[in-house]
Amino acid sequence: MVQSMFRPGFLVRATHTLLTWVITLKLFLHNTDLRRCEEEGELLLPVLFLLVVVLSVLLYFAVSLMDPGFVLSDTAKGSTEEMESMIPESATPRLRRCGYCLLQQPMRARHCQTCNRCVRRFDHHCPWLENCVGERNHRWFIVYLVVQLLALLCALHIALSGISPSVSWELWFWSNGFLLAVVGVVSVLSVVVQLLLGCHLYLVSVNCTTWEFMSRHRISYLKNCGDEENPFDRGVFCNLWDFFCICRTVMWEKIYHKSVQDSV
Repeated sequence: MVQSMFRPGFLVRATHTLLTWVITLKLFLHNTDLRRCEEEGELLLPVLFLLVVVLSVLLYFAVSLMDPGFVLSDTAKGSTEEMESMIPESATPRLRRCGYCLLQQPMRARHCQTCNRCVRRFDHHCPWLENCVGERNHRWFIVYLVVQLLALLCALHIALSGISPSVSWELWFWSNGFLLAVVGVVSVLSVVVQLLLGCHLYLVSVNCTTWEFMSRHRISYLKNCGDEENPFDRGVFCNLWDFFCICRTVMWEKIYHKSVQDSV
C-alpha cells in the first residue's frame, strides 16, 4: 500500500487531501456555526463534522489504493475450460485473451490502459482516484460517494452560515471572499458527486457497469441482446443485495448462460 501511494497518482491524492483540509480548517477558523458552537461549548456539531471529513478522507484512500479486482494470472484456466466444455459454444461467447497483457479475460472484465491491467467486472477508471473501479472496490466507491456528499453538504451549510452582511458590495465581497469561494467549489463538487452517486446506484440496481452501459454495441456478450435486455439483471432487490452484501468472486459466464437458457 505504501508503494501504491507513491505511484503517479500521488499528486492527485495529495491535492485532494490538501484541498479537503484547507477548506475544513478555514471553516473552523471563520465566524461560522462551527466556531460559534466551539465558543459556546457545544462540541457536537464540530465533532460530527470532523468525523465525517476524516471518514471521507479514509474512504478516499481506501478506494484509491485498493485492488479493484485485477486479473492476476490464468490459474483458473483449467476450471474455466472445463466450464466452457459443459456450456454449448453457441450459448456463451468464448472467453477472449487480452491483446495487451495476454491473460484470459473472465466475462465482464476489461483491460484498463491507464493501469495497464485487466480488471474483473470493470466499471471505469476514475482519474480523481487514479485507480480503476471494479469488482472488489465498486461497493466501497459508492459508500465513499455517500460519505463525500454528506461532508460536502455539511461544508456548504457551514460556509453559508459564516457569510455576514456589510455596508457595501465591495466590503461584503472582501470580508466574505474566501467563504464565497468555498461555497462555489463545494457547490460544484456536490452536484458532481450527487450525479455520480445517482448514476451508479441506478446501474447497480440493474446490474450493469458504466463500461457496459456506454459500449453495449461493442461488447460481444451484449451486442446481440435487445436494447432493454440485460442477462445479468436479477431484479432490483437481488441486484442490490448481491452487490452490497455478498462479497465473493462471481463467475458471470454461468449467470449469462442461465439467462440465455431462460430466454429461449
